[in-house]
Amino acid sequence: MFEIVIGLEVHVQLNTKTKLFCSCATSFGSKPNTNVCEVCLALPGSLPVINKEATHKAIMLATALNAKINKKSIFNRKNYFYPDLPTGYQISQFEIPIVGLGSLEIEFDDGSKKTIGVTRAHLENDAGKNIHKGDYSCVDLNRAGTPLLEIVSEPDMRSADEALRYLKKLHSIVRYLGISDANMQEGSFRCDVNVSIRPKGETKLYTRCEIKNMNSFKFIQKAIAYEVQRQSEAWEDGTYEKEVVQETRLFDVHLGETRSMRGKEDAADYRYFPDPDLKPLVLSQEVIDKYSKIPELPDAKKQRFIQTYKIKEYDANVLISSIEMANFFEAMLKFEISPKNAVTWLCVELQARLKEGASLNECLVDAKKLASLIKHIEDGIISAKAAKEILDVLVQKEASIDTLIDELGLKQVSDDGAILAIIEEVLAKNQDKVEEYKSGKDKLFGFFVGQVMKASKGSANPAKANELLKKALK
Repeated sequence: MFEIVIGLEVHVQLNTKTKLFCSCATSFGSKPNTNVCEVCLALPGSLPVINKEATHKAIMLATALNAKINKKSIFNRKNYFYPDLPTGYQISQFEIPIVGLGSLEIEFDDGSKKTIGVTRAHLENDAGKNIHKGDYSCVDLNRAGTPLLEIVSEPDMRSADEALRYLKKLHSIVRYLGISDANMQEGSFRCDVNVSIRPKGETKLYTRCEIKNMNSFKFIQKAIAYEVQRQSEAWEDGTYEKEVVQETRLFDVHLGETRSMRGKEDAADYRYFPDPDLKPLVLSQEVIDKYSKIPELPDAKKQRFIQTYKIKEYDANVLISSIEMANFFEAMLKFEISPKNAVTWLCVELQARLKEGASLNECLVDAKKLASLIKHIEDGIISAKAAKEILDVLVQKEASIDTLIDELGLKQVSDDGAILAIIEEVLAKNQDKVEEYKSGKDKLFGFFVGQVMKASKGSANPAKANELLKKALK
């Protein structure tokens, strides 16, 4: 039996307006090679200047991870050649990063928890992008110089499930902090997955393979599963030392397998040395104190939701799963509706009607409108069934709730006289059932309720109908 050992290197693109060492824009989707300057292109005589905002965001992340903040850190040149790296080196941090040792706690479905160590987080600039077209490639340097925080974990994860929980928690934290949009489709949150195996009970670390540039939770899980199977089979076949070498691999999403990309370098191969154009980065205590005051994080928000709004832990977990969901929920409660109803209509009804992959920010139904719909139910104006019909329309087009109630004839009848008339009609048509009910068949009460709601076309106030029906049957 084997034990899986996983460590992750997560690259978070910081949402600064300009690049890490120059004033070029970091906007996504611009025409190729338009967001570039002398520094991005590494023209002779150009000099880098650190982006202060990037350092502030690094302090915020360090605080969230309970990590050490190094008041003095150093930028290094990491030497390697790629067509999309005009300098021939990446400006990164090696010996002394801005963020030191920290930790992140993950939680399992049974409520148990595990702490994953964070080795470091360092600032570095991104490379450009190669675009392959048949037998030739194009290079777009718009992304070159974009600020990244590379967050390196300890090899503490023992399954794909643990790795995904760590990644999702980290993804949530950077979005709550507001330091990155963490858009995985655009590459703003991507990771390199280091996987190795060892016989259970051993503490030695064996050869690791790095699966490069993963930006999908689903594919990360599949890549880990494939790599574990590949290494396990090689061990059992006696070909481990030949087949499993320190290398960088890519995951083929179509074949569902990893394949060799290149040999994996050691630190010495990059020939790190301090960047002569950048002085050491020195942070004052005043700056550290200012940016250590971070927003409420997911775990704290979850506990506050449970205690303040008396909701279930499961519901709280759903609500904090994204900053948009949590903010939407609290915005709804400003309109004095029941927290329980807010959870149901946001997490169940509205989510079920969103197109796959769509976010709350793209939805036509905002917090005020959904809260208003719930308020109509709580005030007895419409039934929950009618509200669902109205919501079906609201997610498709802009419309007034009151107008839709009138147009669709969904206003709930709460008038005693009108409901009594319907009840009398139902009882008159079902005298045999009335006699059975009076003889002790109490379960028939549900039948009468159903008949009243059917006769009223669902417009009768259910609570009122129940109350009046009980009196009438006596």
